[in-house]
Amino acid sequence: MGSENRRSMLEVILSGRMLVALVMGFSCGLPLLLTITVLQAWMKEEGVDLTVIGMMALVGLPYTLKFLWAPFLDRFTLPFLGRRRGWLLVAQVALIVSIAGLGSTDPGNSPWMVAFAAFLVTFFSASQDIVVDAYRREDLPDQELGLGSSLYVNGYRMGMLLASGGGLIMADSIPFSRVYLIMAACILPGVLTTLLAPEPEITLGTPKTVKEAALDPLVEYFRRQGAVWMLAFILLYKIGDAMASAMTTPFYLDIGFSKTEIGTIVKLFGFWATIAGTLAGGVLMLRLGINRSLWVFGFFQAISTACFALLARIGHSVAALSGVIAFENLSSGMGTAAYMAFMASITNKRFTATQYALLTSLMGVPRVLASAPTGFLAKNLGWASFFIACTLIAIPGMLLLLKFAPWNSKDAAKAPWKTSAAG
Repeated sequence: MGSENRRSMLEVILSGRMLVALVMGFSCGLPLLLTITVLQAWMKEEGVDLTVIGMMALVGLPYTLKFLWAPFLDRFTLPFLGRRRGWLLVAQVALIVSIAGLGSTDPGNSPWMVAFAAFLVTFFSASQDIVVDAYRREDLPDQELGLGSSLYVNGYRMGMLLASGGGLIMADSIPFSRVYLIMAACILPGVLTTLLAPEPEITLGTPKTVKEAALDPLVEYFRRQGAVWMLAFILLYKIGDAMASAMTTPFYLDIGFSKTEIGTIVKLFGFWATIAGTLAGGVLMLRLGINRSLWVFGFFQAISTACFALLARIGHSVAALSGVIAFENLSSGMGTAAYMAFMASITNKRFTATQYALLTSLMGVPRVLASAPTGFLAKNLGWASFFIACTLIAIPGMLLLLKFAPWNSKDAAKAPWKTSAAG
């Protein structure tokens, strides 16, 4: 029986569904930093005023507001490739054109034309995110959502790394315009995946009107038992982790680490630790289920935050920093995989795009609002007490698991409050 389970797990890991999740994650992660890191470097090189460069952050609004047009993508089906793949192909082709178009602009002479082109990139990128999230939810069984989400996140991070690191390295040798053309071509694997992947089967029907697509997802969600508690959980589960992360760079510098040590250990080593954690979290979820994974990975997240308080006591130690970063990024990667799988599992497949877009927009709120007072807290509490406080702030999110993700129910789909999430 054990060998059969291992064989079954290996078949899931190596399945085409997981390859699709990985490639689609890469396609979604690639455009993000083309309108942030790479574009900022290009504008700085062209002598654009810093105030204008700072204002360019506003072109990222579509990522936050994507829930506004998600109902449109739930309501209408294009006459080719099906409900999800049709819109996905349109978004990806538009992305290729808009990224290439951004590369053909002149930041030095026409910064507002650059802003318009960058806005088109973020709009079509956010649209791709909406459809990919919906596709992944509808294509994967609940028990495979954890691994599928982890592979998506890893693909996403690889796309970001290629765009930012690879883009900046190439820009030292070739013009930025050519860099953007190369990045536009890197969306092609995603297009090929869209053409070859199967369209998910939906047996629950689809919204018949735009009003039904926009309002029914909210009505359906808030009719569920424990709906408000679930929103509170989404806000609180990673709040301690987000607050601690907001102040780590000043912390490293304050206790004596050089910028080279931070770049090497925190950024490079930490990146691969996060990749490993996300992948490990996905594989473990095949055995533990989403509920138990939220408990285990949430506990690891809290302990890893407390480790920063220990590092504050130790002071400058490369070995200690490496250990803390390895554990923190591993646990954060695991927690993110479980968190995203849980949000996918609670969406109704009839309104997947709209409900998931709303939930992912909501998960970004703590990163902005809770991170704002962290500098004040660190200044007045001291580093060790600050990180202990961030650890304690994680407790309410963990306690909410008692309400709707009990340990004795392995699968989030079987939770008692989730009576209509599957339709």
